[in-house]
Amino acid sequence: MFTKATLTKAIQLISLGSVLALLSVSAMAKAPLNPQQKGLQIAKAADAKDTGFGDSTANMIMILKNRAGKTSRRIIRIKTLEVKGDGDKSLSLFDQPQDVKGTAMLTFSHGLKPDDQWLYLPALKRVKRINSRNKSGPFMGSEFAFEDLGSQEVEKYRYKFLRTEKCANGWTCNVIERIPAYKYSGYSKQLVWLDTKEYRPVKVMFYDRKNALLKTLTASGFKQYLGRYWRPTSMSMVNHQTGKSTILQWSNYKFRTGLTSRDFNKKAIAR
Repeated sequence: MFTKATLTKAIQLISLGSVLALLSVSAMAKAPLNPQQKGLQIAKAADAKDTGFGDSTANMIMILKNRAGKTSRRIIRIKTLEVKGDGDKSLSLFDQPQDVKGTAMLTFSHGLKPDDQWLYLPALKRVKRINSRNKSGPFMGSEFAFEDLGSQEVEKYRYKFLRTEKCANGWTCNVIERIPAYKYSGYSKQLVWLDTKEYRPVKVMFYDRKNALLKTLTASGFKQYLGRYWRPTSMSMVNHQTGKSTILQWSNYKFRTGLTSRDFNKKAIAR
């Protein structure tokens, strides 16, 4: 039978154990994230920041520049549809110049599953499916690869936080490394600069399969839409190995225009 002293001591031990357990939980909650955890946390925050826009349309001018400095221009319309539980759908429609007019590119982005991509070539009057093994190839002669065109789903990469530093516009950026987790990527890794306030991607450095710097993407002129979503007005991709570059000039962004999945299929791009 418990004496009063024994009971008091037992209660004290239970109380002490409870306090220690709470302290242990608190310490675990405050434990710093390792670089991989922090990198993933930043990637998820950036993805959440850009979720919920529904659909969008925009106009784009693509300026191609070769090693000698000669340029050519293409005028394109872009349509995007957000898909819950999967990657976005996008449609690129070429209006000018005449030799590429009517060309259309349809992309269904996914996570680890290979993106589905189709290219409609009016000269051949047929839709060509892009093989997942060829996603590292250049899109319409630009410095953007086919794999650059899909939405950047979080699960496509493994992440590592590298550092925080000053970046464009006087912003402070988190620099993270992301390594493709999907098959047949043309990159060994990418370094991404995301501003710490709005998670805008201001720069991406792409490394080839031999881990040599291949190209750098720089985004600028960000504007906010619907009080939340940020989009750049200019994106410059410079290929350090060939001396070529491509500039994308964006304008006339519109959101929640009523696009549906019917606007994003192979029959749609043939039309």
